[in-house]
Amino acid sequence: MWIIKNFSDLTTKELHAIYSLRIQVFVVEQNCPYQEVDENDLDCLHLYKIEDGKIIAYARVIAEDEIIRIGRIAVHPSERKKGLGKELVNFAIDVIQKRNPSLPIHIQAQAYLLNFYQSFGFHPISEIYLEDNIPHLDMILTIPKGGSAFE
Repeated sequence: MWIIKNFSDLTTKELHAIYSLRIQVFVVEQNCPYQEVDENDLDCLHLYKIEDGKIIAYARVIAEDEIIRIGRIAVHPSERKKGLGKELVNFAIDVIQKRNPSLPIHIQAQAYLLNFYQSFGFHPISEIYLEDNIPHLDMILTIPKGGSAFE
């Protein structure tokens, strides 16, 4: 079941599970020591899927002035190669379209996932650069007014 919550609506157990997954994926697995928990967590939407009592996929949606960002897209290592990443990104886009239909959606994508994000209609808006020693690029999805990202 997919869940959408604001920070203040998360239980302490949910927050612990979210941070555990994110640290497992972005800090430990990617061997990337950085400040994983940040101020954006307080003001964003947390999207996640729970199965058998554990969070198996997660993303956050951050609303800024004229854009929306999807970030911290993570699938539990034991749940990969099952289509959850695609399901998660589709879910995030759908949530954004319902809440902010006219704003472009930005992501800071790891470069090796370029084709994955292009399959949703995202296109690069930057050259590849290093972020925490991992190649990234900025991408955007612009949805025509009254349109769909999947047209």
